Amino acid sequence: VECYDYDSDGSHDLIGSFQTTMSQLKEASRSSPVEFECINEKKRQKKKNYKNSGIVSFKHCEIIIECTFLDYIMGGCQLNFTVGIDFTGSNGDPRSPDSLHYLSPNGVNEYLTAIWSVGLVIQDYDTDKMFPAFGFGAQIPPSFQVSHEFPLNFNPSNPFCNGVQGIVDAYRACLPQVKLYGPTNFSPIINHVARFAAAATQQQTASQYFILLIITDGVITDLDQTRTAIVNASKLPMSIIIVGVGGADFDAMEFLDGDNGVLRSSSGEPAVRDIVQFVPFRKFQNSPKEALAQCVLAEVPQQVVNYFSTYKLQPPKNPAA
Repeated sequence: VECYDYDSDGSHDLIGSFQTTMSQLKEASRSSPVEFECINEKKRQKKKNYKNSGIVSFKHCEIIIECTFLDYIMGGCQLNFTVGIDFTGSNGDPRSPDSLHYLSPNGVNEYLTAIWSVGLVIQDYDTDKMFPAFGFGAQIPPSFQVSHEFPLNFNPSNPFCNGVQGIVDAYRACLPQVKLYGPTNFSPIINHVARFAAAATQQQTASQYFILLIITDGVITDLDQTRTAIVNASKLPMSIIIVGVGGADFDAMEFLDGDNGVLRSSSGEPAVRDIVQFVPFRKFQNSPKEALAQCVLAEVPQQVVNYFSTYKLQPPKNPAA
């Protein structure tokens, strides 16, 4: 170990050095520090009565294991994937070819392409492959009241879909039964997933992480409430991916992404970490599905690692075992 006298201009001066082992350092404690003489060889050769250039004292030694994203996954961390789909009126009448919800003759649209692209990657990290899927901004049967958080399968007690194909099937079955309406509120679906993420924090290991995919056509109505919901969610094991479909103005989405500065709630509280990734679908319209998935999921592994390392949570089981 070499010790230097720090200089702001970079011309640091060597004080001295010493050798030790990990097992020696681990014996250090406040009541019984481990000490080493710091020796400067040049000074020792020049000076007859040279003893040392100081004593380095260790009072505490801790070994911290830094896990990678793969360590958490291999160690039993479960990724929980939830989808939220925008059914607001600005998407256009699903029966019209101009609508973003219009199913082309081959049975696809931008919403389905986004679900397939992201879902096919995430489902490989989800052991049961059962995904809750919700819609927002539509009038739903039987009363046709507006809902900002309704299960695509209309089963509140079991909103889970079997794999990505299950989400697609539920979406196709749901579409003709609802009336597209508004406004475009994100906060209910964010808070819904956040409640499950908050419950997961009761476990003392890195056992669960939640990913919410929101697919939307544009301008958000409850921006202040959504900012607050995101700031609160930033303290939880949770990430939010927003895919913007169509050609609307996505300035608010870029703002929520927080890449240009720390996102703050309406009261001024800053997000603990950046958990939102926004991607405009039109950038990838002519690209392979994998390109969209790669961009959409680019930040998630680091967000997972950042959360669990910040709270010093280890995987449920040793990934090396």
